[in-house]
Amino acid sequence: MAKLTVIIPYYQKEAGILRRALASVFAQSFQDFHVLVVDDESPYPIDEELEPLAAGERARITVIRQSNLGPGGARNTGLDHVPEDTEFVALLDSDDVWSVDHLKNAYDSLCRFGADCYFASITGGDAFYYHFSVASLEGRGTAVRLQDEPLVVELPDLTDVMLENWSFLHLSCMVIGRSLFETIRFDAALRLAAEDVLFFCDCILSARRVILCDAVGAERGEGINIFHSIDNDSPEFLQQQFNTYVALETLEGRFTRRPQAIASIRSYQHTARRQALWSQARRLKQRKSPQFQLLARWVLRDPRLLQSALSLAVSKLSRSR
Repeated sequence: MAKLTVIIPYYQKEAGILRRALASVFAQSFQDFHVLVVDDESPYPIDEELEPLAAGERARITVIRQSNLGPGGARNTGLDHVPEDTEFVALLDSDDVWSVDHLKNAYDSLCRFGADCYFASITGGDAFYYHFSVASLEGRGTAVRLQDEPLVVELPDLTDVMLENWSFLHLSCMVIGRSLFETIRFDAALRLAAEDVLFFCDCILSARRVILCDAVGAERGEGINIFHSIDNDSPEFLQQQFNTYVALETLEGRFTRRPQAIASIRSYQHTARRQALWSQARRLKQRKSPQFQLLARWVLRDPRLLQSALSLAVSKLSRSR
């Protein structure tokens, strides 16, 4: 069997997206891999995506079909089916594409430095301006340079750095070892929210060693993936923000004795509350009813939402005067 298993959750509504991702996989300079594609009840049929592939490529792909469980659930299914002799797992979203040396850089670095968690840099178009590279982290005094070409660094305080701003991390640039892919799973209930951040955090906390490579691992898709298609005026936006709050609340439980981490998490929680309330204010402006049922669930879990609503109302009244 292969040294490395590639897991791709598949849920698409357009032709050619998965084929584009798979083309970047089969173009890798490192070729000792097998591919698991989890068909999460995709609207666009997977068979039509795979049909044009060469027979040799198709033979290296295992398709697992399941009822829709969302991105976290699809990735968990892939993790549950990794072959016993696989050394590492690489994750790839179906609308992203890998750079040609991504798996080579990951495998070489993981083996050389005895690590079991690896992140590469991510790139993307104008819609994802907020991403920044691993090289940017060298400005922190704690960064330790392990290798010059490609640049590989280690951050002893990586969890604190991540919680300040995790825009340098992405699942399509992540490769993990057996100790992690056998034990750590996504919270599948947190659809369209921060289930990836929880997974990052749990892997970092459990890893023997985490290394970061500045070489571009993947180019992020331009919003084609349905997992990321929720905009601020969508009815699903409030659910997304609520799930984000729940994920952050879970994260807070991981760091009860680390004030800096708690402060970062609470700042993100405040942002989630304000985003949620602004979305409901827009609904009122559009003469639509607020989503009272979900708001009530949120308030029961987080009474501070009412405080944020009052603060927002006072601020709006002050400006109107």
